[in-house]
Amino acid sequence: MARRPIAARSSAWAVALSARLARAGVTPNAISVGSIIFGAIGGLLIGLTAHPVGWLIAAACVQLRLVSNLLDGMVAIEGGLKTKTGPIYNEFPDRIADTFLLVPLGYAAGEPWLGWASALLAALTAYVRVFGGAVGLVQDFSGIMAKQRRMAALTVGLVAQTMEWFFSATHWSLLMAAVLIAGGSLVTCITRTIKIARKLERA
Repeated sequence: MARRPIAARSSAWAVALSARLARAGVTPNAISVGSIIFGAIGGLLIGLTAHPVGWLIAAACVQLRLVSNLLDGMVAIEGGLKTKTGPIYNEFPDRIADTFLLVPLGYAAGEPWLGWASALLAALTAYVRVFGGAVGLVQDFSGIMAKQRRMAALTVGLVAQTMEWFFSATHWSLLMAAVLIAGGSLVTCITRTIKIARKLERA
């Protein structure tokens, strides 16, 4: 199974926490499902609240979703708890969590179609990556709006919206985050597809 290059994987806190989870018998599949729970909570807060506290908690949920995505692989590989169904749990919860977070973003920003477009394009970036692996190439995790960058843009947007709330009733921060995620995801799909085509032509 291809692994996304993540610098935090070698950090002391991640190594210690993943080892503790493995010793406790927490399965990587359960951790993957946990990312869906964080995505659902964050999405509900984004879509149903209009208060700085809600946005900050939602931003924390986005980051906890990423931590879950980091730890599931570490518990599976480094912790020796890899399962045959691991590849399913490695991919499907990501797509669900993305949808739970990005669709409400569009509604909160006042442009529902942007949320749906962001979720669709986020899923498409993963499809293009996995397709590259399906035709025999190394999966390409690059792109200006790969998962970590999508979640970083969403986190920054939520924190910025918290500050915007004190000065205005507008939602420009959320709108900009949605535009960046949708546009960046589209560009990522295109650049990954071009790389796949070029590699296939050289093969």
